[in-house]
Amino acid sequence: MNINNVDTVYLACGVTDLRKSIDGLAFIVQTELKLDPFEKALFVFCNKQMNKLKILHFDEGFWLYYYRLEKGRFKWPMTKAQALGVNIEELRWLLKGYEVRTVSKFKPIDTKNCY
Repeated sequence: MNINNVDTVYLACGVTDLRKSIDGLAFIVQTELKLDPFEKALFVFCNKQMNKLKILHFDEGFWLYYYRLEKGRFKWPMTKAQALGVNIEELRWLLKGYEVRTVSKFKPIDTKNCY
C-alpha cells in the first residue's frame, strides 16, 4: 500500500450504500463519476448517517479502507455544487471534522463527476 504517490482525492457527493465492496464502488467510479478506478487517486464514499467512510484505492491491486466515527458526523458535501477534488492533506482535514467547502483553497471538481 502506497498512498504517498496519490495526488488527488475524489469525494463522491451525497450518500453511498456502503454495503458495496470493491467491485460495486469501482463500478460507481466508472459509470457515475466517469473516472478511472485504476487512477492514482483515492475515491471516498460516505454513508447516509455521515459517520462512516469507504475509500477505494488502486496500487498493484485494489485496497478498500473503512473508517468509522464513534461520535459525531462528517461534514460531507451533499450536492453537485459541493463535489470536491482534494489532496491528501485536505482529506486529513475532513477526517478531523473540518468542512472542506468552507476553506478557500478547496476547488470544486467538474459536476459531471458527481452522482
